[in-house]
Amino acid sequence: MSLDDAVTDPASLAARLADLPRVAPYGGLPVPAGVDVVGLDVPVGRLTALVAAPDGPARGAALLVPGFTGSKEDFLPVMRPLADAGWLVVTYSRRGQPDSVMLGGREDYAVELEGQDVLDVAALIRDELAPGLPLHLLGHSYGGIVTRAAMLADAAPFASYTMFCSGPRGWALTDALPDGRPTSPEQVLAELHGQVKIARAAVGQGLDQLDPATRFLTARLADAALPGLEVGLLTLRSVPDLTDELAAATLARGIPVHVVHGETDDAWPIAWQRDMAERIGARYTVVPGGGHSAQADQPAATAEAWSAFWADVS
Repeated sequence: MSLDDAVTDPASLAARLADLPRVAPYGGLPVPAGVDVVGLDVPVGRLTALVAAPDGPARGAALLVPGFTGSKEDFLPVMRPLADAGWLVVTYSRRGQPDSVMLGGREDYAVELEGQDVLDVAALIRDELAPGLPLHLLGHSYGGIVTRAAMLADAAPFASYTMFCSGPRGWALTDALPDGRPTSPEQVLAELHGQVKIARAAVGQGLDQLDPATRFLTARLADAALPGLEVGLLTLRSVPDLTDELAAATLARGIPVHVVHGETDDAWPIAWQRDMAERIGARYTVVPGGGHSAQADQPAATAEAWSAFWADVS
């Protein structure tokens, strides 16, 4: 299907978007006008999502995947700026993140299974929401690890791939991290369990005394599936370097890659991210004034960086 045959006009996109089930916003954060909260029914179950459509013809679609302890709400600051630049934007809360489907044990949160969720959501976008539009994939932080798994399983659905504030390998595979981050499984799990316990206790006592942002973050951590958090943290500790495999997969299909991070991103060493871009042959962008969540710190600059890349490769 050529772009001339694609669903690009606002009326058709709006009609297709209207067919998606509506769900209530999570956590009390304000949802901007022009952003819809919907459910995506895929094989794993219902994943809650935010969707923003352009007012004019769509240039393409973008699928944004959030990171560890994150959710779809992490992308609220950039949804309308990206839509106003002409992109149909979809982001979802991953399995185990509030208020998406919750599953039982650690085995249900394997990276490969989450990668299949990415492919299932991509199929829904391509088949039901935006047939014919080029679909650009982006993963933030741990979402970069999940989307990388999707790309290695099947890169064909995507017109480009962006790793945003994400890294090539696990934290435990170095002795050079400057912040004293714990690296043993026992240490990381004990720290996680302590944080979740504190968050759940705070929710039990009531959160009215907290500001809206802190209230949201506390409730989100308390409501997340603990097995999913455990798998995420252990994966972040130990995931192997698959940069060469990613480079081969994207080169084989001619899929452009973008590596982006904030200038003070501290989740992975910046040198790792820059080296990853060089090994893939990717475009490399640093967002001035941005940290690990540059989409919140510098939403305009971040949206512009993503949009410029998608426009260049669409």
